[in-house]
Amino acid sequence: MIISNIIGGLGNQMFQYAMARSLSLELKSDLLLDISSYDSYPLHQGYELDRVFKVRSSLAKVEDVKSVLGWQQNLFIHRVLRRPQFSWLRKKSLAIEPFFQYWEGVNFLPKNCYLFGYWQSEKYFNKFSEVIRQDFSFDSNMSEENSFYSERIRKSNSVSVHIRRGDYLNNSVYASCSLEYYRSAIAHVSARSGNPVFFVFSDDIEWVKDNLEFEAESYFVAHNKAGESYNDMRLMSYCKHHVIANSSFSWWGAWLNPSPEKIVIAPKQWFTDGTNTKDLIPSEWMVL
Repeated sequence: MIISNIIGGLGNQMFQYAMARSLSLELKSDLLLDISSYDSYPLHQGYELDRVFKVRSSLAKVEDVKSVLGWQQNLFIHRVLRRPQFSWLRKKSLAIEPFFQYWEGVNFLPKNCYLFGYWQSEKYFNKFSEVIRQDFSFDSNMSEENSFYSERIRKSNSVSVHIRRGDYLNNSVYASCSLEYYRSAIAHVSARSGNPVFFVFSDDIEWVKDNLEFEAESYFVAHNKAGESYNDMRLMSYCKHHVIANSSFSWWGAWLNPSPEKIVIAPKQWFTDGTNTKDLIPSEWMVL
């Protein structure tokens, strides 16, 4: 069986699931999701995949994890084994992502293994992309307000713009994308697409209105809060083109749009330390 540790917000959960689902299909192995990390994880909305999408994978029990990891299931030992200098001690059944870029070692994993990492690259699941898109079909009816935006998005040359501030303002790992990035991206997509209509998604809409001008028709989407925030991703995915933030949330909003003609613009710098993100951004997307 393939067991994947699931942690983080919705975008991170989607990467972890997509990688594990694809590996399970490749190896013809059962897939279980380990969501036990949420017992002590206070951020975001908890585990969301089964609530938001048509994801119906079974959840791993303690005995399932033990059957794959054996003595390495112990939490303290597991934490020690995450350190690169102790990688030689790991069982082959414990796959810990060694770095942010695509890891070729995934091609040599056994049919019974436990996955620990973020796996943020399309390369892990591109072979089964149609299955992943089907799994990530939104599984609920839309509210009247979301239906209003959905209709306008579908009937226009819509461009989603995601501006994330909030938890990024005092974050040592991520920083909010600059105004220069957004101005350049908006100018670029405007030049390449006729009569664009911008749909702006942000956790700080008033700041956006005060600091960023949209010469074309624009809508500011700010009503989806807390447990309903996934509807922002849903609306993003309906747009024709995308300007994303350095966020897995809007990455998926753009990726879920299946159109081969879409324009997607992503920021060059994803992390404050300049981590190489060459495998994070699909080759057909533009980086600014």
